[in-house]
Amino acid sequence: MASTPLWQLSATELSNLIRSGEVSAVQAVQSSVDRMHAVNPGLNAVVTDLSASALERAKMLDAATGPKGALHGVPVTIKINIDQKGEASSNGVVALKDLIAPGDAPLVKNLLDAGAVVIGRTNVPEFSRRCETDNPIFGQTWNPWGKHISPGGSSGGAGSAVAAGIGALAHGNDIGGSLRFPAAGNGVATVKPGAGRVPVYNPSATAERGILAQQMSAQGLLARSARDLHLAMPAMIAPDAHDPFHVPLPWRGPALEGPIKVGFSLEAPDLPLHPEVEKALLDAKAALTEAGYIVEEVVPPSLREIQFEGRTALMTESYALMAEDIAKYGSPAIASVFEQNYSRTPTVDMKRLLQILAQRTFYARQWSVLMEEYPLFLSPFFPQPFYAPGRDAEGPEGLRETMGQGFWSTLGNYLGLPAGNVPARLTEFPEGPKPIGVQVLGRRWREDLVVDAMIAIEDRLGTLSSQLWARMGR
Repeated sequence: MASTPLWQLSATELSNLIRSGEVSAVQAVQSSVDRMHAVNPGLNAVVTDLSASALERAKMLDAATGPKGALHGVPVTIKINIDQKGEASSNGVVALKDLIAPGDAPLVKNLLDAGAVVIGRTNVPEFSRRCETDNPIFGQTWNPWGKHISPGGSSGGAGSAVAAGIGALAHGNDIGGSLRFPAAGNGVATVKPGAGRVPVYNPSATAERGILAQQMSAQGLLARSARDLHLAMPAMIAPDAHDPFHVPLPWRGPALEGPIKVGFSLEAPDLPLHPEVEKALLDAKAALTEAGYIVEEVVPPSLREIQFEGRTALMTESYALMAEDIAKYGSPAIASVFEQNYSRTPTVDMKRLLQILAQRTFYARQWSVLMEEYPLFLSPFFPQPFYAPGRDAEGPEGLRETMGQGFWSTLGNYLGLPAGNVPARLTEFPEGPKPIGVQVLGRRWREDLVVDAMIAIEDRLGTLSSQLWARMGR
């Protein structure tokens, strides 16, 4: 490990070296900053360079005495739709490019309290409303695997950065897959926490989000190794009074008796299951079985209904609350994608919306009962390999092949369940290599079980970082 560049280490490896005194925070941060300056010009993943302040903070951490936090000196990035004191929370919108945050969002404070060092802020699509990452302020973010594959969205900057070695951890958020899309496309790991697990508040906000957006959205981290989520997520979930609906539970729940049963499904509504995705799922299933899990095929309750009704409810709410701002402040590109989304998923009237929201409890109950027997559920994330850049803006078929693939993605958000994504395969296609991720859904508030299963898959199938860096010429 001594000859390995520090930027290549996982957050867990780096934290252990810093806490033992073998490596200084300055050395760790400088290595990540150097990597950022070397590869970010070709990726445009980090759009605000904070290397100067990061190195000053690293010096301060090295000079400090007393106990060190779990992330002491570990370099991280923050997405530009979350408040970081003194920085612009533009959300990719030209009209908000000078919206300077008066304070830190709780998750930023929690990461800093744990000793993390923010080296930069990562790119998003306008209003964070696409499964692509491009906006008129900063432009397009590219996937480090190549320009044939999208970095995903809306946390595409975060996924591209951490995959390429810019920071050991990358903050992102997820209302319909915005952590898991980039994890799948860039070949990294993430867990979307369940509803209420990470406290949420932006000091710069002038209005509250819609109630469904509040309940479906989650803050999390992307990492090159699933183990890093066990290191960092306990810091992320520290309580904050600014979020009155935060769930104050410890990261680790009680141990479950006997081998854990995992539901398994190859179901792929709408689009056919690609053979390479099926191979990835069968490999992940075999990895879990080898690790001692009992994996059984199960019919997923109401998968189509949850996708359709969940998207309908969220689109109806967001159209009512966001359409005016998007028309007024958005570019023609986001306005077009926004309207195409609503052509695909039309809004409904108030009575129908209330009926849909009432039925949400029925679906949540179905899955709650199922997860009494199967605390985890292994499934596709996308039935097809990841899409090309800009595909979501290419009319109805483009939307079908991007957002339309998200049946399994929507389920976790709409029901408030934790859902992880971990790479299980790397496949060569004529256009270039594509990582293929699988999803692990978990029992409510048992993110720890999801991450345990992801680690079991990763231990047997490996991570993709070394292959990526070799292709990038390191």
